[in-house]
Amino acid sequence: MKMNEKRILVTGGAGFLGSHLCEVLLARGDEVICLDNFYTGNKRNIYHLIQNPRFELLRHDVTFPLYIEVDEIYNLACPASPIHYQRDPVQTTKTSVHGAINMLGLAKRTGAKIFQASTSEVYGDPEVHPQPEDYWGRVNPIGPRSCYDEGKRCAETLFFDYHRQHRMDIRVARIFNTYGPRMDVNDGRVVSNFICQALRGDPITIYGDGKQTRSFCYVDDLIDGLVRFMDLDPSNPGPVNIGNPGEFEMLELAEAVLEITGSRSQLVFKDLPVDDPKQRRPDLTRANTLFGWQPTTELKHGLTKTIAYFDALLSGSLNATP
Repeated sequence: MKMNEKRILVTGGAGFLGSHLCEVLLARGDEVICLDNFYTGNKRNIYHLIQNPRFELLRHDVTFPLYIEVDEIYNLACPASPIHYQRDPVQTTKTSVHGAINMLGLAKRTGAKIFQASTSEVYGDPEVHPQPEDYWGRVNPIGPRSCYDEGKRCAETLFFDYHRQHRMDIRVARIFNTYGPRMDVNDGRVVSNFICQALRGDPITIYGDGKQTRSFCYVDDLIDGLVRFMDLDPSNPGPVNIGNPGEFEMLELAEAVLEITGSRSQLVFKDLPVDDPKQRRPDLTRANTLFGWQPTTELKHGLTKTIAYFDALLSGSLNATP
């Protein structure tokens, strides 16, 4: 390794966000160890990185200890969509909690800087809007979504306790809804659902009355925010919201997808899932103040690129470098 190169571990590196992060870190000259157990990650996401001499793929589950030498750790490993994290809720909690403990233990032993991918779900169904980082949230601790919500909240607790007790260099980011190429077709998230339904000509499923809101951040913007945050000095551990403040109703999102795809899919309304938040939008004051970050990709531009990816994937014409 050259003097200015870092050896960086990315857990969940074959996933949607992880694969994009690995790509960015390699492009700037770092050595990347991509760790994934492939529960939701996909080798297709990292095929184009395999031949890079600075890229290493490691099949491993973060719920088990890991003994390697690294300079930095990005801990992204955890199913992030309701369909996936509710399939095995006990394992989801273990991944967040045991995974945090094991990665913090590795960082403590090696002296590595460590990043935790937390989530806007820590705010639950918020009573404060938009959500600033000092809002403690409104989460149901025993509901069907709590394995993810409370798992991430506990991971945050562990990170800040290690920071206080062991003076470790940590970063905690709360990631809001993110979309883009390499999302899983079957992950059940609203953007991928709408796009796949529209491309197939299937009815587009709207839960509730479609008036609930989300803020959608394009993946390139999100990764840029994470890397900028990680590169800050140790006096800024977070938590920091990373997302897009543009707020859209589900009906608006469906209409945008229909317009771009030219689909004639009809809208079908179903009951709202339990504990589904009615609104979600990040307050980005802290990210903007600390490292001058704000997203730049407009929703329609990001959707156009995401739709092109899914169109190629569903038609079987996707190559190995999406």
